[in-house]
Formats: sequence, C-alpha cells, structure tokens
Amino acid sequence: MLPSVLFVASECAPFAKSGGLGDVVGALPIALAARGHDVRVVLPKYDTLKPAQMWRHPQALPVPLGSGIAWCAVWESRLPGSEVPIYFLEHDALFARGYLYDPPRGYAPDNMVRFAMLSRGAFALARYLRFTPDVFHAHDWPSALVPVYANTTEKGTLLARAATVLTIHNLAHQGVFPEEDLWRTHVPRECFRADGLEDRGNVNLMKGGLYHATMLTTVSPRYAQEIRTHEHGAGLEHVLGFRAGDLVGVLNGIDTRAWDPATDAYLPAHFDAQDLAGKAACKRALQEELGLTVRDDVPLLGVVARLGPQKGTDVIAAAVPELLSLGAQLVVLGSGDARTEELFRRYSAASAGGFRAKIGFDERLAHRIEAASDLFLMPSRFEPCGLNQMYSMRYGTLPIVRATGGLDDTVAQCDERTGEGTGFKLNELTVASLVETTRWAVAVWREKRPLFRAMQYRAMRQDFGWERAAQRYGDVYRWALERRRGIAR
Repeated sequence: MLPSVLFVASECAPFAKSGGLGDVVGALPIALAARGHDVRVVLPKYDTLKPAQMWRHPQALPVPLGSGIAWCAVWESRLPGSEVPIYFLEHDALFARGYLYDPPRGYAPDNMVRFAMLSRGAFALARYLRFTPDVFHAHDWPSALVPVYANTTEKGTLLARAATVLTIHNLAHQGVFPEEDLWRTHVPRECFRADGLEDRGNVNLMKGGLYHATMLTTVSPRYAQEIRTHEHGAGLEHVLGFRAGDLVGVLNGIDTRAWDPATDAYLPAHFDAQDLAGKAACKRALQEELGLTVRDDVPLLGVVARLGPQKGTDVIAAAVPELLSLGAQLVVLGSGDARTEELFRRYSAASAGGFRAKIGFDERLAHRIEAASDLFLMPSRFEPCGLNQMYSMRYGTLPIVRATGGLDDTVAQCDERTGEGTGFKLNELTVASLVETTRWAVAVWREKRPLFRAMQYRAMRQDFGWERAAQRYGDVYRWALERRRGIAR
C-alpha cells in the first residue's frame, strides 16, 4: 500500500502562486496520485484566489489558536486536470487581505499566527475529513510548524503516527518572528530552545521544522549539498549538517503540458526537436512585437526573472552595453528591485532596436520569450532548483547559467571537443564572466551551427517531467514512515 499524503502549503498553482513553491504543490500531488498515492492538499483561502469551481462544507472547523478557538470555513475543489482534492481554510481576519504574505512594500507582523493557523488547521482538517494520512508534507517556513505540532500538541493522538516531511524550497526565507508572539501558536514553551525554534532570541519557524521533521528534502541534489555550507546555509548550516542523514535532494519537474512548443497556445507557431522552423517564426514575431530589428542572423538573448540579487539580474543590468556589443539582441521580462527596473527601462528607451525590457509579469510573453530566444540568461547567485532553465531547454533555447544549485544539476556544459552539452555555465558571478560566457555561446551559435543544433536537439529531449520526482518522493515517504513508526508509541 502506497503512503497517503496531506500536502500543507501556502501556495498552489493555479490558485495562489508567487514562485516555484506554487508550481511544485500544483503539480507534484497529481504525479503522486497517478502513481497510486491517496494525496490531498490544504491551502489558506486567500481573497486573491483565482476563480475556480469550489464548494463549501456545511460544518465549520475549530482550530485552537491564540486565547481561544479560531473558526474556519472549509472549501473544496480539485487540482486542474485531476481528481486530487484541495481544501481551503477560510478565515477572513487572517487571509482576506489582498496578498499572500506581506502587503506591497510592507510587512505583516502577524504572519506567524496566520500560518500557524494553516499548520494547526491541517490536523483539524484531517480529523474532520476522517483522513489519517501516513505523511504530512510541509513546504518552507509557512507550514514548518506542522512537524513541530506533530511532535508536541498532537502527541498521543492517532495523527501522531504520521511521518512529517519538510521540503526546503528556498532557505533564504525562514519565518523569523518575535518570541513574545509564540504563545498564540500553542506551540509548547519548551520548544523555544537552541535545538528547536529559538534563533538569537527570536522564533525561527524554519529552524524548528528542520529539527522536528522526520525527513527533509530540497528541490535539487546540488542545493542539498550547498545548504550545509556557510556560503549557502543562511545561518542554519549547522542544523542541516546535524540532519544531513535525513536530507534528500529531489529535483523539481516542470509541467510538460503547459510548456510544450508543439502545442503551446501562446505561440504564433509551433515546433519540435525535429523541425525548428516554427522557432524561427516565433523569433521574428517577437522581434516585431517588441520593436526589435527583425533579423534572423542576430542571436536573441532572453531573460524572464524576478529582478533581484538572487537571480543575478543586477549583473545582467550592469552588463547590458557589453552584451549588446556582441552583436546580440536582448529582451527582459520581470519586476522587483527598483534600481534594476529603472536601469532596464533606461536601456530600453535608448535602444534603437537591440534591447527591450517589459517591467511586470505577463504569462503569455514569458512563453513567447522562451520560444523565440536563441539563448537564455540565468546567472543566479544561488538557485535551489530553477524552472526557467528547464523551460528554455524544452523550447530549444540554450541556457547560460551560473553553476549553482539546480542550474548545475540540470544544465550540461557545452564541450566543443566531444559535441556534448545542453547549455553554457559560468562559475563566477561577475560582469566579465557573464560577458565572456555569452561571447562563447554567441560564437558557437554563429560559427558552429551543427554543434549548436545538436545541443538544441539534446536539450529538447531531456526528461523534466514530474514522474521521476514523484517516484523519488514515494521513496522518501516510505523511508520517513519507517523511521517514524519505529519510534512512535
């Protein structure tokens, strides 16, 4: 019998998403269900939820919180294209705010209580549904209290036999809050200690989850190694070193139905690995749409990213004049850091036909950039997994990435001697390194077309679907259960 699983998360595409976490929670349960797991998802009912068919349960759900009981309405729907149930906990005072985590350019001081409601509510929901999962699968700091509750407030209950798995999507975000608010979560005071939730006098939800979870996963094998180092451990490397034997890196997948150049509804023309004529048509269409000079003989560089230090977009911005001097065109889509946005706007306004920046996010344009570009720039400072490099390869757009985290795991370095590779990798994140690596990639595009075409073919045939990850997570759940049931009483 395959383990049953309750996903507890703050995001799930397409209902609520701010990044890769939402993509994972929207896709992995479907892949697990296809393998035979009984898997369900619970999410807060934000007022920003995209419209979907859902129905309300008649009974309210009591969740112990603060000085009493917080009452929630329970709504239910299905993950699109599947029969996987997703439940939404409705509590307007905590979740009807027009945002997921924090207001624009602001901070929600009660986020610990908001997401304690989600974590504690997951156990209340399981009891209400008479669903006793074998595994509670928590994701990042917003549900990191799930393992803590499993070992404390749920001790002695039927649900305490469940194993807990905590997936680290991005260790840079940890959920750090003042100690004086801990009582509102009903987490026992004795958990506020160095080998628990205490972190330099504050409550660190991620740290508590790392200590209490039965097993830990990250979203790529390389990132699982990196977060045990001082450079990438974000102050928790000692905890992850202590838990190293319970830490597994599982590479994320992508939605190969939504990201398929042969069927993508956003594209003006379709193509596949055998015939790239449609890709050339996509390039010409995007050049015309954005006011770039329409030329087949100029390499087009694409960027789709949050504009900020993690993604290295500050380095891209500083390198724009030198990148354009390579005889390439560059298109950027993203938003974030105000200074980087302004630099891109300025370059875009000044360029006659070589550079365009679109500030914001546009799903349609993101797909068209991936399809039209010859090369994709993604020089991240750190990258737990990354998705855009996989989208790019699927569309025959060879990525230029920094060799870190999931980028290093998924992109194979070009080897001109053997003809191998699926992209181009740099080690140092500097303007000089980015420009030189791009110069190399552009030279291969211009002067060694058979090699470039062979790399495109190889990249487009990579298997980045979720089936492989689902199989690996099935192993993790089984290992976690063996450990949990071996010590549960």
